[in-house]
Amino acid sequence: MDTIFALASAQGKAGVAVVRISGPDAHRVAGMLCQSRLPKRGMCLKTLVNKSREVLDQALILTFQGPASFTGEDIAELQLHGSIAIVTSVLQTLSDIEGVRLALPGEFTRRAMENGKMNLAQVEGLADLIDAETEAQRCQAQRLLDGALGDAAERWRLKLIRAAGLIEATIDFADEDVPVDVTPEVDALLASVCADLEQELAGVVIAERIRCGFEVAIVGPPNVGKSTLLNTLAGREAAITSEFEGTTRDVIEVRMDLAGLPVTLLDTAGIRETSDFVEGKGIDLAKSRAEKADIRVFLVEEARDLDIPMQEGDIHVRPKLDTRVDKHGAVSGLTGDGVDELIERIAAVLTQRTGSAGIATRERHRNAMRDALISLKAGRRILENGPDFYDVAAEELRGAIRALESLVGRIDVENLLDEIFSSFCLGK
Repeated sequence: MDTIFALASAQGKAGVAVVRISGPDAHRVAGMLCQSRLPKRGMCLKTLVNKSREVLDQALILTFQGPASFTGEDIAELQLHGSIAIVTSVLQTLSDIEGVRLALPGEFTRRAMENGKMNLAQVEGLADLIDAETEAQRCQAQRLLDGALGDAAERWRLKLIRAAGLIEATIDFADEDVPVDVTPEVDALLASVCADLEQELAGVVIAERIRCGFEVAIVGPPNVGKSTLLNTLAGREAAITSEFEGTTRDVIEVRMDLAGLPVTLLDTAGIRETSDFVEGKGIDLAKSRAEKADIRVFLVEEARDLDIPMQEGDIHVRPKLDTRVDKHGAVSGLTGDGVDELIERIAAVLTQRTGSAGIATRERHRNAMRDALISLKAGRRILENGPDFYDVAAEELRGAIRALESLVGRIDVENLLDEIFSSFCLGK
C-alpha cells in the first residue's frame, strides 16, 4: 500500500499545523526530512530540511507503529509552525520523494476502516463529529464514533446467529427424533431483536433532525413583526424590515444554536389574500415551508386567523408587546421583551422531542434496520407453520443478518464508500 501524506489541520495561518504521513514508509520518509533515524514509537524535536538541505522548520515529530495507530499503519505526524509558507514547503518536499503521494479525501479514515480500526458507522460518526456545530450534534456524533450503533448491531446479529443455529440444527436432524422444540426460544430471540429495531427506527427521524437541524417557521399576517423578531433571535439584520406590508417575499433562513440544538429559523411572507402574483408565490412558499417545519411560531392575535392548522408543539404568541396594555402571551422583536420566554418554549419542545432520538442517524441506517425487521417479521410468521418450513425461516434470518452486517459496513457497501469518504477533508 502506498505511503500517503496530507495536511491534517485546517488550511490557513495558525499557531501549529499538523502534516500526517501514513503507510509502510512513513517513518523512513519523515526521517528523510530531518536526516535522522526516528523511533518506531515516540516523539522528538527535529530540524526539517528539503532536498537541497535548506532548513524548512523545526518540528515536533510523533511516530506511531502499526497497528497501534489511527490508520492501523505506521504513522508520522509533523507538528509545524503554522505558517502557510512552511506548510507549502513541507508538502512540496514530501511530494518530491519517490513512492509517496498526496492522500485522497478521507483516505486516512478509509485505511482505518479497511484495517479494522473502525466500522462504517463509526466512520460516519467521525464525519458528523467534524461537522458538529452544537452540543447535541457533538454528543450524538460521539456516541456513533464510540461504536454504540456497531455494538447494538453486533448484539442483534449474535441473537440471530443463535436463532439460525437452532433452526439449522433442527433441519439437519429432521430424520431423527429431536426431543426439544426450538420454536419458543427462536421466537423469543426474534421478538427481542424486532422490538429493539422498532424502537431504533422510531428514533431515526429525530436523530436525523439533530444531525441536520430542526426548522422553526415564524408565520403570521403581514407587518406584525416577523422579520424584526427573526433579526432579534438571530442577533443580526438577517431580514429587511419596513413599515410597508408584504416586504418579505421569499423565505429567509437563519441557522443558530438554540439550547445546544441546531435550529434553522424561517421568516416567511405575511399570509393574506393578494392579487400580486409575486407576493402570492411567496405566500404559497410560506405555507409549504411552514407545513414541513418542525415547529411553527404563530405570531398573530388568534392562531385560527391563519389558514395554517396548528400542530402539536406549535407555539402561539401575540405580536408587538411594546404597544400593548395586556402584555400576556405577547412578544416584541423591536424591544426584545418576551423573546427569552419564546426561546425557552421552543427549546422545551425540541428538547422533549430529542428524548426519543436513537443511535441511528442516517437514511442508510434506517434502510438497513427496516430490511432486517421485514425479514425477521416474515421469519416469525413462517415459524408458526412448523418444522416443515424451517428452511424458509432460516433464509429470512440470513437476510436479516446480512442487513445488519451492511449497517456496519461488513458487506454490500462498496458502492457507498467513495461517496462517504469524499465528504472528508484531505487530512482525514
